[in-house]
Amino acid sequence: MAVYTKISKKEISNINKKFKVEEIINFKGIKQGIENTNYLLKSKNNKFILTIFEKRVSQKEIPFFMKLMDQLNDLKINCPKPLKNKSGNYLIRIKNKTACIVSFLDGKDKKKLNIKNCFDIGRVIAQMHLSSKKIKLYRKNSMSIKNLNPLFNSIKFKSKKFINIEKFLNNNFKDIKKKWPKELPSGIIHGDLFIDNIFFKNNKLSGIIDFYFAANDYFMYEIAICVNALCFDKKNSKFLINKKKVKNLIKGYESIRKISIKEKNSLNILCRGAAIRYFLTRLYDYTNTPKTALIKIKDPREYYQKIVIHNNLKTYKDYLK
Repeated sequence: MAVYTKISKKEISNINKKFKVEEIINFKGIKQGIENTNYLLKSKNNKFILTIFEKRVSQKEIPFFMKLMDQLNDLKINCPKPLKNKSGNYLIRIKNKTACIVSFLDGKDKKKLNIKNCFDIGRVIAQMHLSSKKIKLYRKNSMSIKNLNPLFNSIKFKSKKFINIEKFLNNNFKDIKKKWPKELPSGIIHGDLFIDNIFFKNNKLSGIIDFYFAANDYFMYEIAICVNALCFDKKNSKFLINKKKVKNLIKGYESIRKISIKEKNSLNILCRGAAIRYFLTRLYDYTNTPKTALIKIKDPREYYQKIVIHNNLKTYKDYLK
């Protein structure tokens, strides 16, 4: 979440007119995240999240996200529920951009996960994956390794911080695409399960937010994203893989859905692919985000380190022991 588009009381007044909700009396921009503009809206008795869709989100794909969150709620997966306006539509226009309002999810993200948290996250991911089989929606994953060529080609390695790694990335990108697995179990995945998208209340997982990268892809790719996003610890300026976290993430997942041998054998290449995806997206944002945006820019070099670590791991067991 972030703030690119500034709003005023005028836009809030229009929201009050369009939705059957208590009058919004307060609003505040949310700085976390990098993709869309988000505001916390408060009425006397309720809270909501206003999302204004920016850059990478395709306008024609936004209804997919709305329907997905609505149906996941119906299947008892705890995530924000999109509100329909008085006309029965999920979407409105704010400052010539598409926007929506979703329910406020109780709880907050943790700064650091313990191994039990990882087990619980694994369980919820598996529950979501199984639930996705009941949802008749489809969206191609624009952030899959097969679809990253335009992003890779758009990046200019001008910064002195990154100019020496262009060859490293190019070689890894080619190798990952060549070895990418085929025909693994798939369905709808969240696609962006970082620590700030997972909420806890009283140290119990209370829900998942930010489904705007959700798409159809390999279930194991979701695990690979989570290994990168949730199972590394930072010591000084170095990132180290925490194999206990990986083991518990997978143990929690397998308590709901068993992972096949073929999926396990693909973990390393999927982890490498997920790491290069986040290096590329962060590098793009690092060099292209306007200085006026209310946003916390994330350092891409974290994922350079993670690619190197994955390159030194080979088998499924290497991630556990």
